[in-house]
Amino acid sequence: MEFINDLLWGSDSLWGGGVAHSVLVLAIVIAFGVMFGKVKIAGISLGVTCVLFVGIALGHFGININEHLLHFMKEFGLILFVYSIGLQVGPSFFASFRAGGVKLNQLAIIVVLLGAITTISLYYITGLPITTMVGIMSGAVTNTPGLGAAQQAYSDLAGGADAPDIATGYAVAYPLGVIGAILTILALRYVLRINSKAEEEEAGIGADAHKNPTTVRTSVEIQNSAIDGKTVEEIHKLLLRDFVISRICHKDSTPELVDATTILHCGDKILVVAAPEDAEAVEMLLGKKIEMNWHDLSKDMVSRRILITKPELNGMRLSALQIRSSCGVTITRINRAGIDLVAAGNLELQLGDRVTVVGPELSVAQAEKRFGNSLKRLRHPNLIPIFIGVALGVILGSIPFHLPGIPQPVKLGLAGGPLIVAILIGRYGPHYKLVTYTTMSANLMLREIGIALFLAGVGLGAGDNFVPTILNGGYMWILYGALITIIPLLLGGIIGKMLFKLNYFTLIGVLSGSSTNPPALAFSSEQTSTDAPSVGYATVYPLAMFLRVLVAQLLILFFA
Repeated sequence: MEFINDLLWGSDSLWGGGVAHSVLVLAIVIAFGVMFGKVKIAGISLGVTCVLFVGIALGHFGININEHLLHFMKEFGLILFVYSIGLQVGPSFFASFRAGGVKLNQLAIIVVLLGAITTISLYYITGLPITTMVGIMSGAVTNTPGLGAAQQAYSDLAGGADAPDIATGYAVAYPLGVIGAILTILALRYVLRINSKAEEEEAGIGADAHKNPTTVRTSVEIQNSAIDGKTVEEIHKLLLRDFVISRICHKDSTPELVDATTILHCGDKILVVAAPEDAEAVEMLLGKKIEMNWHDLSKDMVSRRILITKPELNGMRLSALQIRSSCGVTITRINRAGIDLVAAGNLELQLGDRVTVVGPELSVAQAEKRFGNSLKRLRHPNLIPIFIGVALGVILGSIPFHLPGIPQPVKLGLAGGPLIVAILIGRYGPHYKLVTYTTMSANLMLREIGIALFLAGVGLGAGDNFVPTILNGGYMWILYGALITIIPLLLGGIIGKMLFKLNYFTLIGVLSGSSTNPPALAFSSEQTSTDAPSVGYATVYPLAMFLRVLVAQLLILFFA
């Protein structure tokens, strides 16, 4: 027993300097936390958040680690976590504001603001410290980066001191934050009197539209005499739309590849690749749509997808490649993150893109060498942009900003700084020849290690005060957390249905994304055979995550 006691609680004779003991405790907390997080109760699991509760349990019994090491591991874990999130959402962050995504993101902003208003109201009603309320808010919306941002903001204000009640409030409110979101989704079905069958059919139409290919291949016969004798380049300037003419078949000849200088004549048959919304306009200008079997006519040509793995091509425009003159092939489509894009000349290539090339076998093989097409290269981690981004994020997070009405300068902190830099690098890095490609598995590993270290550190730090807090009235925090969870989602659901006229299944996906709540998304997805909830969730998640982090910091800075 003495050995076990020395093992868990630490001993100078056994551990010497204490680093080994600290690593052991962290490893135990994370291992058991992840293991218990996989246990499902009523189909719901806490996932990696269970690491927090294991840390609290061990901290309650006096099992802790070196204070300085605890602080470092917690902050470093937070940086890794938010940075990996930023890299993931960066490419889609700004795109999520386009077209139909604007309405969904407007609703997400409303839900986040309602959550902040509810939190501020409870702060004035209950008289609890704002640190406690922000912790409860972060737990109620299951937003761990918000917890980290709040702790960092308070630490900056208090000269490096931590506020344990932030983590305690988070831990108390988190379980009902998960359950409350799911119960609210169920309640909305009855409050809004949802006809599940009709909503399913409507969502199916929307989902099918979402799944439609982003590029279409159309065979067209040239019949417009106004373009007879014009080159492909001239037609592009005339139409001002993105399309690619892949192959052409002149009268009584075999199909040929097309480039910018190819001249079109009436009676020519062409294969056009364009976005669905552009295809009809191209057809109307050129002639009429026809049915044609290009595969049988062009047996000497092959179509192949090639993976871009050469770093020097990252950020290069298609027009600068001059692939037609150098390799004798035509690029028709580019697949990026599962989405086909038209191979417009101004499109910038990114590492990991899959380009569809058409041409003779030997020419395609030559193009393959030009692009790389090596999975091995992609599997090799690009550590330089990660750590450069982390360094820039820490610098940005440390810059003080003076805002009117706030006595202390505002800092983005170790949560906000790396998050913003990661989003910008993920979006604009390739434009400046920076290789930002990271495999999904590598990104997930980085994120999970970061969040596990952070939650273990937070749990161990808050363990001493957790049970006394609950016994001394902290049980009321559960009720406050439930209100912060339910009120914004319920009002947001009513606004989304009545004002924005959203489909119910898209709506519950948006609400899950606004709360950054994966268990709620999993439950929502089980309610329908369509992918409408997932589409809604993915559209608003980047902005919602950013706003949750920002709001948590601002509440601390304004009210602490």
